[in-house]
Amino acid sequence: MSRRGGLLLCLGLLALQSAAAQQQLTVAAFPAVDEIVKAAIPAWKRLHPEVEIKLVSRALTDHHTAMTTALSTSAHLPDVMAVEVGYLGRFAQGGGLEDLSRAPYSIAQYQSRFVAYAYQQATNRRGQVVAAPTDIGPGTLLYRSDLLTKAGVGEAELTRSWEGYVAAGVKIKAATGAYLMAHARDMKDIVIRTGIQPGEGLFFDSRSNVLVNTPRFARAFELARQVRQNKLDAKVNAWSSDWTEGFKRGGIATQMMGAWLAGHLNTWLAPDTRGLWRAAQLPEGAFAAYGGTFYAIPRAAAAAQKPMAWEFIKLMTLTRELQLGAFKAQDAFPALLETFDDPFFEQPIAFLGGQQARVGWRTAARRITAVDVHKQDAFADEVINTELDKVLVRGKDIATALADAERLLRQRAFR
Repeated sequence: MSRRGGLLLCLGLLALQSAAAQQQLTVAAFPAVDEIVKAAIPAWKRLHPEVEIKLVSRALTDHHTAMTTALSTSAHLPDVMAVEVGYLGRFAQGGGLEDLSRAPYSIAQYQSRFVAYAYQQATNRRGQVVAAPTDIGPGTLLYRSDLLTKAGVGEAELTRSWEGYVAAGVKIKAATGAYLMAHARDMKDIVIRTGIQPGEGLFFDSRSNVLVNTPRFARAFELARQVRQNKLDAKVNAWSSDWTEGFKRGGIATQMMGAWLAGHLNTWLAPDTRGLWRAAQLPEGAFAAYGGTFYAIPRAAAAAQKPMAWEFIKLMTLTRELQLGAFKAQDAFPALLETFDDPFFEQPIAFLGGQQARVGWRTAARRITAVDVHKQDAFADEVINTELDKVLVRGKDIATALADAERLLRQRAFR
């Protein structure tokens, strides 16, 4: 080879190396998923030093609004997008995400490694798996042990049944002045998540039949009405300043939510209440999920990027160390089953008075039943909340409220 030819070859190789060095993978996320991604970048760089991670982070609602627009216009799409479970239904049914069950992804080979219900949540009615689960939110009942002690109420009395939970709230309110819960809507939210049969979602079944005018919803509305009639709710919304103050000042005795809430209470919502809270399973043997995060690949994203996008998703969802790291740092309860034998689950939680609460949350994660998602779930939630408010505030008849909700949802079910 001539000297000139050798020089050209070297220049060509350098150009290729430079192009490889500039390869970039764009990941769109929201808090605290963005922090989890940042923490995983060193592990990623060890495997793929030539690929930079470009993280685009927005607030939760802004992120999903941006992703909805990007998917509908096929513009400004990331290579990987994080999706919160509440938005998964509309994305899953819309056809804008890659089907990870097909080659070259073939996610089914990893199905047994994920918490069963989380994997099922990402599977649409056509059998397509549109996202990979990374964290979950097993439901728990957090309660103020000092307030229960003052009221002479034990945990068993609080959790035996939903009616017993309300009755315990009456005793707590009389003895301490504290409300049982932040909002009566919280009661409805959990009860409609119990007793769901295979092939059913919260509001629709697998054939888009509307399920709201049913005994499940009637009981949820009735219990919520009992809470309001007995003045057991503070009438404050989650994440509001009044909600936070209720925790700080001992004005709210219990909260049903994902296990991750204990971490939020400890780190920023009510850190001065350390040691006063305890965790229990939900009343009446219920097991339900609150939240959860998934990673997906937009179908219209650059094809050349998709193999690397899949490598990133596998790293984030199937790596024990990263899953446990996110759990310890961000209270992101892992969707990866092989993490469940880690000693971290048995460690006492100081904020919960030294309770080994993660053991109970692990049990709940294994017991939660998959709930089918539907593209109209978010709209249905708004409709049901509106009708519940009419029952609680205006005294509307429950049967009429549910019939009205059913009528409206039938009009939107197949859109």
